[in-house]
Amino acid sequence: MKALPIASVGPVMRKEFRQIRRDTRSLIFMIFLPAFLLLMFGFALNFDVKHVPLAVVDQDGSRASRELIEKFGTTEYFDLKAAVERPGDIDGLMARERIKAALIIPETFSEDLLAGRSPSVQFLLDGANAMSGTTAAGYAAAILQSYSQRITLEAMDRRGLGGATLPLKTEVRVWYNPELRSARFLVPGLMAFILMVVLTTSTAFSIVREKERGTMEQINVSPLRPAALIIGKIVPYVLISIASAHLVLALGWVLFGVAVKGSYLLLLLTMVLFLVSGLGQGILISAITRTQQVSFLIAMLITILPTFILSGFVFPIRNMPAVIQAISYLIPAKYFLIALRAIILKGAGLAAFWDQVLMLTGFGVLTLALSVALLRRRGEDGSRRRRRAP
Repeated sequence: MKALPIASVGPVMRKEFRQIRRDTRSLIFMIFLPAFLLLMFGFALNFDVKHVPLAVVDQDGSRASRELIEKFGTTEYFDLKAAVERPGDIDGLMARERIKAALIIPETFSEDLLAGRSPSVQFLLDGANAMSGTTAAGYAAAILQSYSQRITLEAMDRRGLGGATLPLKTEVRVWYNPELRSARFLVPGLMAFILMVVLTTSTAFSIVREKERGTMEQINVSPLRPAALIIGKIVPYVLISIASAHLVLALGWVLFGVAVKGSYLLLLLTMVLFLVSGLGQGILISAITRTQQVSFLIAMLITILPTFILSGFVFPIRNMPAVIQAISYLIPAKYFLIALRAIILKGAGLAAFWDQVLMLTGFGVLTLALSVALLRRRGEDGSRRRRRAP
């Protein structure tokens, strides 16, 4: 009679802890590699568009044109790198990556202002990088609009309309990330991305290692059930991964100022569900592979690109085609990221993302159930082959 799974989990856990402790590389890989990758990605991956190199062609040379140039120079978004005489010189500077934007002020700029006409200025932008180009264009439009409003109000004052006001006054307030720092958005995503890759890869090795050493055959003929084997395998990795995740959270707070605004218990619950989902994927990979090289390749294939591209870590899912959006439902990091950002950045409660927690739970249960079924089938196949052998 086979033992109950709960009675066999303890020995498997102790064995796994001893194996992890003896394998120093795996322990470092699971605990310190996520923190190291957070440092590398956190400082290198930055979507803030600031200090755009700017060239100016001031063909007017008046006080009004200098005031407009000063408007660009006093912000952190543009850095004045060159003052050229002819618009034709801009092409060479932009081709050599010396500048990314150029402001051309015509000769009649101040004359048109004094005459009450609307002068035109030209703003050229390097659009090779569409993301930063769009952001820089928005900054330039805001600066030019602000300057235009001031000129309009001064013209009204000269005409005796000092009490006149603009028809619309806009006051913009940014919630959750007032400084609009990309690190606040990226650090939770980096946490999900790094943990998923490291967890799935580490766990995929756990059972494959047993197969390569020949101990999997002994496990198959023992009273140990596949469910007990999986539980005993994943619990040590869950505990180690929770410690690693807290190290990542601490570094995110110390280095990038990303603090947890919501409930810690809710964060811990969501984290455990995500870790179980990642570990379930790793166990599933190890159940269908026989060598560590193959399991590593499959783990990398189903974690790195899907998690980076289809989880909402960097690219908004709503902008993707409908087919790709449908595929993103197979990525557990997608659900974890929505919950993680809601808890850490917004301080939201479970009511804001309960459906994501439900999907994450379903994903973890599904992967673990498939792993148990595959391991049981492999064990039965192995038993039949041994009975047939002479």
